[in-house]
Amino acid sequence: MASDVLVIGSGPAALVIAGELASRGLQVEALSAEDPRAPWINTYGIWADEVEALGLAPLLSHRWSNTVSYFGAGGPAESRPVRHGRDYGLFDKRALQEHWLQRSDQSGVRWHRGRATAIVHDAGGSLVSSGATPELRARLVVDATGHEPVFVRRGSDGPVAGQAAYGIVGRFSRPPIEPGQFVFMDYRSDHLSAAERRAEPPTFLYAMDLSDGQFFVEETSLALAPAVPFAVLQDRLQRRLAQRDVQVQEVHHEEFCLFPMNPPLPDLSQRVVGFGGAAGMVHPASGYLVGGLLRRAPDLARAVADGLQAGLDGEALAQAAWGGLWPAELRWKHAFFRFGLEKLMRFDEARLRHHFATFFSLPPEQWYGFLTNTLAPPQLLAAMVRLYGQAPWDVRWGLMGLQGREPALLARMLAGGG
Repeated sequence: MASDVLVIGSGPAALVIAGELASRGLQVEALSAEDPRAPWINTYGIWADEVEALGLAPLLSHRWSNTVSYFGAGGPAESRPVRHGRDYGLFDKRALQEHWLQRSDQSGVRWHRGRATAIVHDAGGSLVSSGATPELRARLVVDATGHEPVFVRRGSDGPVAGQAAYGIVGRFSRPPIEPGQFVFMDYRSDHLSAAERRAEPPTFLYAMDLSDGQFFVEETSLALAPAVPFAVLQDRLQRRLAQRDVQVQEVHHEEFCLFPMNPPLPDLSQRVVGFGGAAGMVHPASGYLVGGLLRRAPDLARAVADGLQAGLDGEALAQAAWGGLWPAELRWKHAFFRFGLEKLMRFDEARLRHHFATFFSLPPEQWYGFLTNTLAPPQLLAAMVRLYGQAPWDVRWGLMGLQGREPALLARMLAGGG
């Protein structure tokens, strides 16, 4: 017997959408090559305002009110922090995973173990083969397997930029940042030579005090194609710490993070519907994903439930689902962010520091709305016009003119995204 929806995957995106679909009374099955209870590796940070709006603040393991960034080149005269005035949180990964697993269990999601290998579509639905389990039939298939999806087709319009980061959770000879502090971006580069600052890609420190003498420090590249190698990031982090006379005493966890920032949207006419990284939902300008999963899962689930209630099957149901996930407004914003990121990837270290110093001088509702993708298009345009008006001339010159594939990305944005 066919289920209403088959979700493939077991990470955050799969758990969120499976539970949301089942909570609407749909018959949902899930197929995963891994145990859905296997511990997650990566950390998930989120602005506290966002997590409170989503009702998940109790699932934070840490929360900081002292949130800052540094955009000077380095040295005492340029070490004044930009204070963000907004709390930032870190999810308890295990508690977050258990929360979503319990929701899916309570909603009646049926889990199957196996690696999806093939799919056959017909007018009424889809048949998925996995080798280790019997074939599973559903009226709709949702691929939530991450940035390298099993079935979702994505086109190509050039190199995809990756955000890369290397981090350490551990103990240090002295605090690498101020106790009780969260550092969103530290672009100070006095640990590098002048030649390195001119020639090599900019990177920044993302760091947090985890209490009890533990800190998380991570060297991050905003985005680059090809991505900055982990070895370079590790060397940058070690040199940054050494410049501040900080030695690593204990390493409790190493984090290697790499994900695509600016892939084009998937083919929105295909029968398999994506969600999460598989659907290109990473914010192309900030890299955030978890908040978007939680805000947009209800839209996709509502579109699927309404389509099933209307008797849609096959292609019509998939089209309704894609339309719920990627309405015109979000397609336009995705194109806007991709165009903007292409500009920033051309900025050298000094220009990038000047850009972010200007960006965080915007009214908080503007920079926060930009980072979380919660501004409506007119608000987004107003924020960018204000940024241009306040920016120093090196940033303005960098924003003017069109190079490389920028004309094609601009044309896509003007055509409504996609």
